[in-house]
Amino acid sequence: MKKPLEVLRLYPEHDYTLNGALASRASRDPSRPFLFFQGRSWSWGEFAQKAEAAARVLAARGIRKGDRVGVMARNCDGHVVMLFALARLGAIMVPVNPEFGVEEAKYVLHHAEISAVAATRDTLEVARKAAAGLKTPAWFLALDAAAADAPLLDDLLKNAAATELPRDIDGEATCLIVYTSGTTGFPKGAMHSQRSFVTGGEAFVQRVHLQDDDRVMIVLPLFHINAMFYSVAGTLAAGASMVIVPKFSASTFWQTAVETGATEVNIIEAIGSILRARPRSEFRPEHRIARVYGVRASMDAAFRDEFGIAHRIGGYGMTEIPGVTCNPFDVENEGPQKLGSMGPIGRHPDPSRPWAQCRVVDDEGRDLPDGEPGELWVKTPIIMQGYFRDPEQTANAFHDGWFKTGDLVKRDSDGYYYFISRKRDIIRRRGENIAAAELDRVVGEHPAVAEAGTIAVPSDLGEDEIFVVCAVKPGAQVTAQEIADWCRARLAPQKVPRFVAFVDELPHTPTHKIAKAQLREDKALRAKAVDLQPSDGARRPS
Repeated sequence: MKKPLEVLRLYPEHDYTLNGALASRASRDPSRPFLFFQGRSWSWGEFAQKAEAAARVLAARGIRKGDRVGVMARNCDGHVVMLFALARLGAIMVPVNPEFGVEEAKYVLHHAEISAVAATRDTLEVARKAAAGLKTPAWFLALDAAAADAPLLDDLLKNAAATELPRDIDGEATCLIVYTSGTTGFPKGAMHSQRSFVTGGEAFVQRVHLQDDDRVMIVLPLFHINAMFYSVAGTLAAGASMVIVPKFSASTFWQTAVETGATEVNIIEAIGSILRARPRSEFRPEHRIARVYGVRASMDAAFRDEFGIAHRIGGYGMTEIPGVTCNPFDVENEGPQKLGSMGPIGRHPDPSRPWAQCRVVDDEGRDLPDGEPGELWVKTPIIMQGYFRDPEQTANAFHDGWFKTGDLVKRDSDGYYYFISRKRDIIRRRGENIAAAELDRVVGEHPAVAEAGTIAVPSDLGEDEIFVVCAVKPGAQVTAQEIADWCRARLAPQKVPRFVAFVDELPHTPTHKIAKAQLREDKALRAKAVDLQPSDGARRPS
């Protein structure tokens, strides 16, 4: 096995643009496989040509440096083509959750003021409705099947004009705006540069010792920072190959791994819990997966002993700061893995490169000793450029150059960090951060609801479930199912609450905010909650 720095040194140096990194990796052997998707494959050379042609198509349609283009689609090869093509122009990809309803997608597309949207057949109609009313009307591009006013990208590539492409794109050009839920209930667009993206991939090579002959299976959604900054960027940095799976399927996961020859995969806690609970008849022992990133302590034994995964790695990062800490891969030379920890601060394969710094501080920003919980503050080369068109939120996120994560952690004497809880009002469900304030706002708009308070409660699969407490208007009547249906019509499926309870009045703080601490501590309230997804009988939030 090559050391991480040896992997990076297989290729010529480059300028830390996506196009430069792609050319560097393709130059070694253009015929090596780069991308597999639904029975089709592209070599590094073929993909580089396709991305260049797509850039010419986009340029011919008027896309210029700094323009934003939405991609609202299920996992497909088009995501990666659009990412590299837009980066070649210095333009910006805005990935949008394909599960979003019209209102959620509308906020993102309008806030980003997108010029165009690339979509798949199952998201195109929502994207059209969401983009309606933009100051400058957006045009549409289909990634899987042509439709009215949405030509198929592959068809356009056949006749790509010899359009002049810019030569002044550098690594500081923004290439991604990833929208993440904020405590205000409205998403914030975290901007990342091309240098940040490419560097993030190099750091992932270090975290899992990714090799040039590895095959990375991508089951997490490509609108998510994990799939982009770890799987796609890691594949790019290592000069490896990727297998894109449209959507995670527990019943076919191991079969897909065997058929595709996957050697590495990233998961979230819920996926690990689901795989551990699935019938072992679905498991295929001949799989070649040697590394899994995202395995939590509770499922480590199953992945080691039952699934035969040699390397199980976990770490910590956020949309704004991907890949900050990680448990060591090489326990002999880098230190032990401590199950249940976020690991020590990660590093770059090149030890001479300056890397992340972390502090654990109190509410006044004073450093705390080891073992004492406080908020994690971070400085790292892989950091967002700020929140798009939101200078106030950007300023609030930093203090003297330190990014304030809002997460409570503690550090042990060996420099390993341990997650305690989220300081901010964020719910972690199915790998996504969900702002409780957004649920408060949407449920509060129901005609029978006077006010709503949303909190997180533990999930059977790890992470959180959503518990909404509603104060009903005098004389009004509403059921828990009606609240869920209301949310389902306006929000993505993962934001629909599992538990609903009704009260006459919600508790408030002296500043008239909902006293969510009281809601979390109220056992009587939890006892009367309605479970909207009961399995083996009604269950109450614990």
